[in-house]
Amino acid sequence: QLQLVESGGGLVQPGGSLRLSCAGSGFILDYYVIGWFRQAPGKEREGVSCISSSGGSTHHADSVKGRFTISRDNAKNSVYLQMNSLKPEDTAVYYCAAVRTRRFERSLFADEYDYWGQGTQVTVSS
Repeated sequence: QLQLVESGGGLVQPGGSLRLSCAGSGFILDYYVIGWFRQAPGKEREGVSCISSSGGSTHHADSVKGRFTISRDNAKNSVYLQMNSLKPEDTAVYYCAAVRTRRFERSLFADEYDYWGQGTQVTVSS
C-alpha cells in the first residue's frame, strides 16, 4: 500500500521555524516529484513548494519564497519542508503529495498529484 506520512507540525510563535517531513511507505520516492500543499480553514488548497525526483530543481510559491525551503533525501525516502520566519497566515494543514514522473514542470496544481498524505497541522500564533 502506497502511503505518504507527514510529521513535524505544531504550534510556533510568529517569526519561528518548523521543519516538516514527508516519508514514503510502500514505494520509492526517487521516481516521484513531491509537492507540499496547505489548506487553511475556509480556503482552497494552495501549492507551496515542489521538488524534482532527483532533488536538483525546486519551485516555491511567491507567498513563501525566501522563507521556505524544500529538500529531499532519497536514501531516507523522505522529503522535507524547512519553514522559517513563519507568519500567522502560514497557519494551515500541510500535505505532501507525489506524482510519478522524471519530468519537472514546477507544478503546484493539486490535480496533477496522485498520492497524498493525511496532513499535519501548523499553527502560527503568539
